[in-house]
Amino acid sequence: MTDKATTIIDRPVLTAKDFASDQEPKWCPGCGDHAVLQQLKNVMAELAVEPENVVIVSGIGCSSRLPYYMATYGVHGIHGRALPMATGRYSLSICVIHFIHTLIIKPDLNVILFNYEIYGLTKGQYSPTSKIGLRTVTSPSGVIDQPFNTAALTIGSGGSFFARAFDRDGKFLRSLLKRAALHKGTSLVEIYQNCPIFNNAAFEAFATPDNKADHTVYLEQDKPLVFGKEKNKGIILDGFKPVVVDLDKEGLSTSDLWVHNESDINKASILAHFADAEFLPRPFGVFYAETRISYEDALTAQICDAQKNGHGTLEELLKGDSSYEIK
Repeated sequence: MTDKATTIIDRPVLTAKDFASDQEPKWCPGCGDHAVLQQLKNVMAELAVEPENVVIVSGIGCSSRLPYYMATYGVHGIHGRALPMATGRYSLSICVIHFIHTLIIKPDLNVILFNYEIYGLTKGQYSPTSKIGLRTVTSPSGVIDQPFNTAALTIGSGGSFFARAFDRDGKFLRSLLKRAALHKGTSLVEIYQNCPIFNNAAFEAFATPDNKADHTVYLEQDKPLVFGKEKNKGIILDGFKPVVVDLDKEGLSTSDLWVHNESDINKASILAHFADAEFLPRPFGVFYAETRISYEDALTAQICDAQKNGHGTLEELLKGDSSYEIK
């Protein structure tokens, strides 16, 4: 008996540069897309995934130039249909229906949602996430449509992973992209991004150090919801109603506060609606994460079950006793 020979293949350590194409990004100076592109390349290198095993699929808009700037496989699809192309499934409606349908079938897919609250590529039209009252070329008197709440839509549609990040917070953004990549099933990361040309400073309340502390709360598993420059503010739940408290003035401690739990879908739904109330800080981090069987694994299990009586070819089937003739 002899030992089997073992072949060791030394692969060079991947870096972000290995995922950069030879194309120069054509985004405006100051656009958040630059930051997202860089963090995507960083995460791919950290995950040690080979560039030839990655496919970037995009639809339309400034963000959809992304496949050109990644040294991976890429598809620049058509308006509103990136997800159907990525999943290989198509439905008759567009945009939101594709979004919801993808969450329902739960393929092992990572979705990155670039949120500028504007349509930049088409020169400043208001978008489904634009704030009420925003004046644009297509809403000169101000937007009157209620904006989509992406977190609420994702969680309410059965999504198993939702997180939110900010383009200027590179290290934190990278950590969320990595978490999403490791999630089994459909993950969605919403990224607040600045459009310096058509919607500059839309997220300024979360951008500067002075504003950020009082307007954001970072979600950490099993940690209380604390925020503020002095970390003296927090969130408690009055039934299902979130309430901001001052720890010093009200004689409370962090043990009295809401403790974050990524697996609690009810609390994740409440967090999703923080954006609807001006007095509440905006949550950043992983709102919800649940392990479920993915579409691919469920389908493979069905195929294996159907093949439990053996395997065969189409030719064998046609020549066998189970074939029939149509007259």
